[in-house]
Amino acid sequence: MIENKKRLLELAEKSVKAIINKFSPSELPPASRFHYHQSVFLMGAYDVYKETKNKEYLDYIIAYFNNIIDENGNFEYRREELDTLQVGFLLFDLYEITKDERYKIAIVKLVNMIDTFNMTKEFGFWHKDKYPYQMWLDGLYMAGPFMLRAAKFLHRPELIQQVLYQERLMKKHMFDSKTGLPYHAWDERKIQPWANSETGCSPEFWGRSVGWYGAALVDILKELETGDFGQKPLIPQVKEYIDNVLKFRDPDKHVWYQVVDKIDLADNWIESSSTALYIYTLANAINKGYVSKDYLSVLDESVIGLVKEFIIEEEEYAHLNGICIGTSAGVYDYYVSRPQSEDDLHGVGTYLFAIMACYYLEV
Repeated sequence: MIENKKRLLELAEKSVKAIINKFSPSELPPASRFHYHQSVFLMGAYDVYKETKNKEYLDYIIAYFNNIIDENGNFEYRREELDTLQVGFLLFDLYEITKDERYKIAIVKLVNMIDTFNMTKEFGFWHKDKYPYQMWLDGLYMAGPFMLRAAKFLHRPELIQQVLYQERLMKKHMFDSKTGLPYHAWDERKIQPWANSETGCSPEFWGRSVGWYGAALVDILKELETGDFGQKPLIPQVKEYIDNVLKFRDPDKHVWYQVVDKIDLADNWIESSSTALYIYTLANAINKGYVSKDYLSVLDESVIGLVKEFIIEEEEYAHLNGICIGTSAGVYDYYVSRPQSEDDLHGVGTYLFAIMACYYLEV
């Protein structure tokens, strides 16, 4: 399937059209918020725009931001959440396209947030103020790529080292030596109900958080493609990560589960957004040579599985199912009892990431 570029682009466009047909830019959920749910979808839609040059997609993206950001570059955002930075990633490209000074002002406002973040004793970013002394895997993706792009845009090289340091802290505190997988969250104080009393880690490997970590690795390397900033150790980490994740792919359906390693438990279920993120990471790793092209067959099986298990295709639109809604850190029963959604933006966005990464893959 990954060799059929026309089919991949068709699938991606049908998903973009399904969302923009359902929601106006100002209604994209959560409506009128500067929120990463919308941003993940809009980033995927922007990838589709870059290939198709369908101006409807670009106009939709710009309209979303123009609804949020006023004529002076002001906008409401949540200073205390790493997730907020992720929404700013598209502003760099939009500024280059439009030269709208409001977007540059917004970028600077977001960068100014960074020095206000609460941190652990080792200077790890709290995921949110309401989760004190906790680092979550999601945070590396939510903050890292934006900070790296800002480092170049604003000539702030110290931001590069800050991102690489956050990853090293996660590697130090959040990985399981037996499976090689990262836990969803780590509590420095080891007092959360879910925290291991010795390690401080949450007890499970939640699919989407594991997926965000892999996506962050390849995106960090993409942003630091030229120059040596200390990022090169991440290259073998990408291969190690992929090999460990592949151990837990369903052997028949070729997709992954909500709780990654517990594939034999009857109440665990296959989940689409995490599957999409693993595909995104693998496709990028193959394309950049971080893993060999021997992985192409595994990638192809996984894309086929993603579409077969989760996509409902109509003549004009395509809808993604099996998406876990937003989720905090918790125990096994909490994760498997989370509701599933159709066309939740977590899922559609990551699905577009995956499909377009395969589209751009040189096979």
